Amino acid sequence: MLDSQILDQLKSVYEKLENDIELVYYHSTHGKQDELVEMLEGVASTSDRISVSQTKETSSAPAFFIKYNGSANGISFKGIPGGHEFTSLILAILNSDQKGKLPDAGIISRIKKIKGEIKLNTYISLSCENCPEVVQSLNLISILNSNISHQMIDGEFEQEEIERLKIQGVPSVMFGDELISSGKTNLSSLLSKLEEKFGVEDSSPEDKDLGEFDVVVVGGGPAGASAAIYSARKGLKTVVIAEKVGGQVQDTKGIENLISVSYTEGPQLAAKLVEHMNEYNIEILEHRLVKSINNNGVKEVLLNSGEFLKTKSLIIATGAKWRELGIDGEKEYTGRGVAYCPHCDGPYYKGKDVAVIGGGNSGVEAAIDLAGIVKSVTLFEFLPDLKADEVLVKKLESLSNVNIIRNARTSKVVGDGEKVVALEYENRESGEFHEQSLDGVFVQIGLSPNSFFVKDIIETNKFGEIVIDNKCRTSVKGIYAAGDVTTVPYKQIIISMGEGAKAALAAFEDNMTS
Repeated sequence: MLDSQILDQLKSVYEKLENDIELVYYHSTHGKQDELVEMLEGVASTSDRISVSQTKETSSAPAFFIKYNGSANGISFKGIPGGHEFTSLILAILNSDQKGKLPDAGIISRIKKIKGEIKLNTYISLSCENCPEVVQSLNLISILNSNISHQMIDGEFEQEEIERLKIQGVPSVMFGDELISSGKTNLSSLLSKLEEKFGVEDSSPEDKDLGEFDVVVVGGGPAGASAAIYSARKGLKTVVIAEKVGGQVQDTKGIENLISVSYTEGPQLAAKLVEHMNEYNIEILEHRLVKSINNNGVKEVLLNSGEFLKTKSLIIATGAKWRELGIDGEKEYTGRGVAYCPHCDGPYYKGKDVAVIGGGNSGVEAAIDLAGIVKSVTLFEFLPDLKADEVLVKKLESLSNVNIIRNARTSKVVGDGEKVVALEYENRESGEFHEQSLDGVFVQIGLSPNSFFVKDIIETNKFGEIVIDNKCRTSVKGIYAAGDVTTVPYKQIIISMGEGAKAALAAFEDNMTS
């Protein structure tokens, strides 16, 4: 099942294992059981530290759990972790032995303080590109906190349970029958949700002062990485604060317009950003959000972890996120009919009626993709005409199961308490309200700048973009901004990189002359 090239790569990955890892599979008569056993034995063949065994317990589907030095460590899989989830298995083994990329001491401390005996299940599909990050984050949390266990469940093997729980999108993280998280998320967000729901152990007061830096860069995407590198090259003490290094780039598939690089993909570019930053004395604080900023000459940056740090020069490069509709019912039914990833969640709507909100390229492409899976697609566009490229619009209009409603303002997601049943919208020309019966709503209306934490202290425009001058200065002395979070036109990776460099050079110049 695993080709020789993959096996050779795994031998290199696992050569530093120091303790024993046992992959224990359940007895099962399922038709794909042999496929699972073959995969596990293939992985085990790459290291003397990894073994495979069978428990006497039975399972209706192929399933296994991990033992570390003879004891179960809380990680289990129901299904065969192939496709996008193969990496989740590889990292689960590596992280179990405290190898690979682990969070810093501050994040580990927060994970260990989460209260309670917590059993989490994450329902995934192997075609889901957003699922592995959730699975890997919760596996890591389980490794670091012995009171938490986590199981990845491939929905293919648990269709009845999917229907009983009324799951309509992946990844869906469940605590018993309660939905904890749905859709794309990351370690930082999951950690905050677990802390809020289950509480944290009381502890003696800790010194959460992270110190003072010459430059604090908020954001780890192309703009943030560029700003950090240029600052460090000037000999400045530099720190990067980010939810995840790479930012929105992580979600980008093919990148063909980064000059001198004919083709790359988002995850590969993100890895290169980290690699480049690691060549300099740059401290990276990942899995954190900035909560607020106190501006008293020296800027005090407060983090959602309770930590804080100080700086004279602050560079904001937080990029943008997928924009939400902001209408009644949207948040209530997220994961239960409201979705943002057609590639991940489209298969759950096979034979059903869905809507796509947004007539730009992303919305039209989503509608075209969904039309091959679902019964019907209704695309809603706020303006009189679609904004997508003409070739995409022509393709969309050629599909027999697609309906386009223009000049429409969506006003409410209608549900029955359990799932989405309709979408309410206003005809902007007549002012009349209508209700379209459907099973799912896919939101594709572009990006929103991540500027919420500074809106009260620096100038932003009506779209929430940070207003900057030609040297990336904001309305507040000592605070700079770069990339997609700003008013700079054309949201492109190469432009963000240049803007990050410009912000760093401006900060250095201002400090030299002040």
